[in-house]
Amino acid sequence: MATRTVAVVLAGGVGERVGAGRPKQLIEVGGRTILGHAVAAFDGHPAVGEVVVVMAAGHLPEATAVTAPFARVTAVVEGGATRTASTVAALRALEGCPDEARVLFHDAARPFVDAGIIDRVLAALDGHEAVAVGVPASDTMVVVEDGLVVSMPPRETMLRFQTPQGFRLGTLRKAYELALADPALRATDDCGIVHRYLPDVPIRVVAGDERNLKVTQPLDVVVAEHLARRPAPGEAP
Repeated sequence: MATRTVAVVLAGGVGERVGAGRPKQLIEVGGRTILGHAVAAFDGHPAVGEVVVVMAAGHLPEATAVTAPFARVTAVVEGGATRTASTVAALRALEGCPDEARVLFHDAARPFVDAGIIDRVLAALDGHEAVAVGVPASDTMVVVEDGLVVSMPPRETMLRFQTPQGFRLGTLRKAYELALADPALRATDDCGIVHRYLPDVPIRVVAGDERNLKVTQPLDVVVAEHLARRPAPGEAP
């Protein structure tokens, strides 16, 4: 029997930095919402059996309307106030999934994830329990304390994380069980949870792509509109 593969599209944020007056994932670029672009990438991938969307509170009707055309969307659930809370909401929605299932967690604010990235994450999950996507850092990276530079890590050792991040579901469940028992829990992504609470679990990193940008600032919307109207390398115009 084939391993069950679920994509979770996390759209729980409201995107205040974009300043659009509504969740950024509902902004349209290239004639489609950012959320719609992200969901389409997984709904159209042959290895993904189902898609779960986690949406910002108060915006489930809009998300349900956006995702209605996609046959593999099985649930649209309400997210939490933080990324961690939204992942927990997704884990609740996946209670019936077996521990060996492959689960991909993707930021809805990254509308241009492509099949190649998804392929690489899924291939890496054949031999690893946690997989991240990264691109090289192009700027000099520094560690700052109290406004002063305290160290400069070698740039060639630094990567910028993207999504999707992939996991065997049982591994992520165990990591979150430990994390939620920690009153000092602070995390910005799910690989960070695994790294902190399951330090013996190696996290494999595969190559991302600069097109897989995250829409965070107003300028990102301009860039996303441009990318939406230009085919990715290798795609037909």
